[in-house]
Amino acid sequence: GDLHGQDASTWPAGAAALVMIDWQKDFCDPNGFGASLGNDVAPLREAIPVAAAVLAAARAAGMPVIHTLESHMPDLSDCPPSKLRRCPAIGQSTTDAQGQAMGRMLIRHEPGNALIEELSDQPGEKVIFKPGKGAFSGTDLGAHLKALGITHLIFTGVTTEVCVQSSMREANDRGFECLLVEDATESYFPAFKAATLAMITAQNAIVGWTAKSADVIAAMQGN
Repeated sequence: GDLHGQDASTWPAGAAALVMIDWQKDFCDPNGFGASLGNDVAPLREAIPVAAAVLAAARAAGMPVIHTLESHMPDLSDCPPSKLRRCPAIGQSTTDAQGQAMGRMLIRHEPGNALIEELSDQPGEKVIFKPGKGAFSGTDLGAHLKALGITHLIFTGVTTEVCVQSSMREANDRGFECLLVEDATESYFPAFKAATLAMITAQNAIVGWTAKSADVIAAMQGN
């Protein structure tokens, strides 16, 4: 079936991909970039087991998987001055709770700029290094999905209102049908997540649909 109407947990066989947005230590670790801004990472960590279950189901179904990492080149040449002014912690060094170096925050290939172990990529899965909040801006994601014949995208990730929503809006503008797994996305601010889910689905799914992980997993198993 098509991704239309109130039953959002359906898509044409072979036409969907799972997009895992920014499940990186920078955002999820208690000593990472997100925490350095004064955020509590506990809400994000609550969604990790759910995202892991969705990821396992997608893999079992043979669905293409794309992982994204918000990251910059070591010389910050792809980090606009305006972004650096708002987030001066970018490129600064940090350590974890055990005193182990996590490297420079939001810098490509540094220890903290890696996917968390629970949601790490497997061979053959695309990993996108994105310099911005959206997964399409400045990356080859669009070309990759086109080559695969993908028309429907299923999203998990963090944070709901920033990188996930930005990526969904970019995808929507490019003609993809989008579905966000409600319990496999989180924000440092619960009210922001709730508002984002409402905005995405308003006015006949102006950006996309949302659904519970149990329904999405069942649909993956059924396809």
